Amino acid sequence: MSSQTAAAPKARRKISFNVRQYGILVALVVIVLLFQVLTAGRLLMPGNVNNLIQQNAYVLILAIGMVMIIIAGHIDLSVGSLVAMVGAVAAIAMQQWGLPWWLAVLLSIAFGAVVGAWQGFWVAYVGIPAFIVTLAGMLLFRGLTLVFLTGGTISGLPEPFVAIGASWLPGVFGGVMHRDALTMILGLLACAFLFAERYRSLRNRRKLGLPTEPAPLYWGKVAAAVVAVLALCWILAGYHGTPIILVILGALILAYSFVLNRTVFGRHIYAMGGNRFAAEMSGVNTRRVDFLLFVNMGVLAAIAGVVSTARAGGAVASAGQNYELDAIAAAFIGGAAVQGGVGTIVGAVIGGLVMGVLNMGLSILAVDAAWQMAIKGLVLLLAVAFDIWNKRRSGR
Repeated sequence: MSSQTAAAPKARRKISFNVRQYGILVALVVIVLLFQVLTAGRLLMPGNVNNLIQQNAYVLILAIGMVMIIIAGHIDLSVGSLVAMVGAVAAIAMQQWGLPWWLAVLLSIAFGAVVGAWQGFWVAYVGIPAFIVTLAGMLLFRGLTLVFLTGGTISGLPEPFVAIGASWLPGVFGGVMHRDALTMILGLLACAFLFAERYRSLRNRRKLGLPTEPAPLYWGKVAAAVVAVLALCWILAGYHGTPIILVILGALILAYSFVLNRTVFGRHIYAMGGNRFAAEMSGVNTRRVDFLLFVNMGVLAAIAGVVSTARAGGAVASAGQNYELDAIAAAFIGGAAVQGGVGTIVGAVIGGLVMGVLNMGLSILAVDAAWQMAIKGLVLLLAVAFDIWNKRRSGR
């Protein structure tokens, strides 16, 4: 009787975890299918899928850093302004200082790290709440962008730089069945990696005696992911191939998923978000972790700034407007907890894709921009409400 009593809460916690982990993925699939029907099949046309990736790359990159900030119990309101300022610095470096495009990119990322260190210093070592520091940063960086660009724009950037945000990998292997062969090869490699990683994870859990999902459910999800990857590659291969930004994005997702899930630094972030006092008593250097988190956010905002400027083909003072809101919304829709301590990189990326599909689907249906904002606001509200409801059910 006692064993049954103990098993019941465990079962509820497991169900709750699965609902939180996979609920947003199911929601994304439902939204895609809904708009595919409503748009008479236009949503998943190769050109639209390509645009979906290139137009939302900045949100997905920012969401990777933002979810780490939120897990630790902070927020960053300055990333949109930082994107604009980094774009201005990159354009000035290429057009006025005569630097090659690749050196301008490295300079921009280093500049983003310095700005992130500036904000991290005030949050971690002075003790000012991140909300205040980044609110000040939002105003400061936007003002400096206007100063750098003197209120205008800088266009005519080098072609290799513009290609970062608006071009594709060269089709070095030609075409097969009127599809880009390189894209299909990359898709097969991604599926092989996914299968190997899932197999390794399952084997390790069994070796350690940890609970695992039933085999049909586990491998069914892996098969669904493989089908989704191959379908995406098939669609992209029928257009121009693999967008360069997709390669950058894939590398960032893999790298940061590893950092958050497999490193001591990642465990410290979760520990701080779950209970900061307990983390400090356990020996976690919370100030150092906070500082590095904002440096990292500065680097990712710089990468988003490079991508955004490259896609636009020039630096404009109004760039990055509301980007911070998109990134925050993506993190929360993707399952990050309002109180911190919970969230994943993949979840934030899926949350960003939900926002992107909503934007594209509503645009194809010619829904007024005001209604688009209202619908996205409702989605964000429902996502946070679901998180709170889920916590109450799990008794947390």
